[in-house]
Amino acid sequence: MIQENASVSETSAEEAVQVSAFRHRHAHLMTAGALACLERASKALDEALSDLVARDQQLFRLRLARWFQNLYDGLLPVYGQREDFDDFMQRLVLLMAHYYVMRPEELKVLDVERDLEPDWFQHESMLGYVFYVEQFSGRLDKVHDHLDYLEEMGVSYVHLMKVMQSREGENDGGYAVTDYRKVDAALGSNEDLEALCTKFRARGMSVCIDLVLNHCAQEHPWAKAAQAGDERYQQYFYMFEDRVLPDAFERTLPEVFPEFAPGNFTLDKQSGKWVWTTFNHFQWDLNWSNPEVFLEIVDVMFELANLGVEVFRLDAVAFMWKRMGTDSQNQEEVFDLMQALRTCSRIASPAVAHKAEAIVAPDDLIRYFGVGRHHGKVSNFAYHNSLMVQFWSSLASRDTKLMTQALSEFPRTPSSIAWGTYIRCHDDIGWAIADDDADAVGLNGAAHRQFLSSFYSGEFQGSFARGGVFQFNRQNGDRRINGTLASLSGLEQAVEWGNDQLIDLAIERILLGHALICGFGGIPLIYMGDELGLLNDYSYSDNPEHAADSRWLHRPVMDWDKVANRHDTESIEGRLYTGFSRIVATRRKTAQLNARYDTDILDVGHPHLFTIANRHPQGTLACVYNFSDSTQHLNVQPLYESGIVELYDKLTGREISVSNDVIELAPYARLWLI
Repeated sequence: MIQENASVSETSAEEAVQVSAFRHRHAHLMTAGALACLERASKALDEALSDLVARDQQLFRLRLARWFQNLYDGLLPVYGQREDFDDFMQRLVLLMAHYYVMRPEELKVLDVERDLEPDWFQHESMLGYVFYVEQFSGRLDKVHDHLDYLEEMGVSYVHLMKVMQSREGENDGGYAVTDYRKVDAALGSNEDLEALCTKFRARGMSVCIDLVLNHCAQEHPWAKAAQAGDERYQQYFYMFEDRVLPDAFERTLPEVFPEFAPGNFTLDKQSGKWVWTTFNHFQWDLNWSNPEVFLEIVDVMFELANLGVEVFRLDAVAFMWKRMGTDSQNQEEVFDLMQALRTCSRIASPAVAHKAEAIVAPDDLIRYFGVGRHHGKVSNFAYHNSLMVQFWSSLASRDTKLMTQALSEFPRTPSSIAWGTYIRCHDDIGWAIADDDADAVGLNGAAHRQFLSSFYSGEFQGSFARGGVFQFNRQNGDRRINGTLASLSGLEQAVEWGNDQLIDLAIERILLGHALICGFGGIPLIYMGDELGLLNDYSYSDNPEHAADSRWLHRPVMDWDKVANRHDTESIEGRLYTGFSRIVATRRKTAQLNARYDTDILDVGHPHLFTIANRHPQGTLACVYNFSDSTQHLNVQPLYESGIVELYDKLTGREISVSNDVIELAPYARLWLI
């Protein structure tokens, strides 16, 4: 027994020397300030890690040394001028150590797997599926009944929505959180979430949930304490004695929900103070200039990660930092804070990835991957909002010139990230079309945005779409749109009219969308039911909790009868599911669609066709999409110049015939050519 203890002691000493050597090898990569801060913060680690076996202690110290500079660089600009910065950093390191000690063994093994395969989320086999738990299965423990269906589809990433406890009544679709640590009782318990994560993980599926960073509900314990006069918790929010500063901020602030939540500040009657409320009066903006808020969110993040959550969708991140005289969006401190949050995960839960929910203009969107000193350090993936908007724009106009122009202007992304590509999500569609892109192709930006709102609300004569208007801003004419993929693509109208030809065209539009997001590289995200063609749910207005929010129009309850009918290729859902499955199966066998490789927009000089080139050492994959309802012809010379000489379509598995250097594309055709 004495001999065994001596052996363990000698091993521990040897591993401590190895960690020290690793740190010294990385010392030349660290600033003097970071190195000194790391040494001070590490002093208390021996006791904090004492319950771990020596190998796990070593792993934590190695990761801490490897990533500390990134952590320091993110936090120093935000909190470095504070006298308590060193104390804050030590508390943060001990917090990470605590949760690493508590991390289940199975997740520690997954951490090592992700250390070895950090590009796991970039793989061409990735497919995301997004749903509200209550609409999909009612409760978390009932999701288990449908795992076979998700696995059959090829899903490898599942975004569970409205999981954590939110306020009763109006709750912004679940984004007014009253308890970051507790699953909504109507859906189950934390144990149910942990059990479901385990089952998903066993099938190779990663669970994503929302972590709302900009705000919490006014019923959250932090907010209730602030209302009651607790000065500590009042510093968690932006609270003002009068309207002087709020009025000064308002001069440059836009309104997110101008119809039902105008303005950005709300008078809290209990405290008598004005509170910053960007989204709704019941959602209080968190004050990230207070380091206690950072520590609270990190604490929450690790607790949920230790339940088995592998991806955090960081909600409303663009609004996290406030600055007088600006729109208080996309401020530099946002990227500092996001870099720090991601680095915390890299140190204590490396299996976890971060997704930025930033629905902003293209020039700002690219910053959520990190540019300049933040290059590749901010988030693992972000929503490609522009791809979604341009899809709908080209579908309505039958013209792809704007799409080609806008997407060609995107700068290169870091090789370590992935786009989240999508056609529809749980939210409304805002027409984020830049005026300079519209000008470049001879369009008036404001007029085109008005056309799109008119077209997709069904008001435009000849429109095939059935959608609803959301948040009409009469000051600037902005009208956002609601609707499912199928209803906006014409299926609802075609079925109502009983017109088989229009049904055929609607199905082709839907499959065009699926092929576009699956063929772009990144992670295609399918909103629940889009694989089957679920239509708008007009009954949402009968539910008092949903009636005030018309976005529930495109959040229907899952139709399990349609799921059961998915293999009947004579039915609409069967035709859609079969076409969707072929696209997904082809994607999994197409190495060019790995997100780490470059995607170029090809201008083939055709107003109705959109073409991209996915570059790869094995050769280029060219994806060609016809956005019109008539047959089009493409000169193949641009494809030849991209290295594609013999045209083979992976989606259909056949050679494409070329006549006089021209190929023919049927209405809404999609080709993946190698």
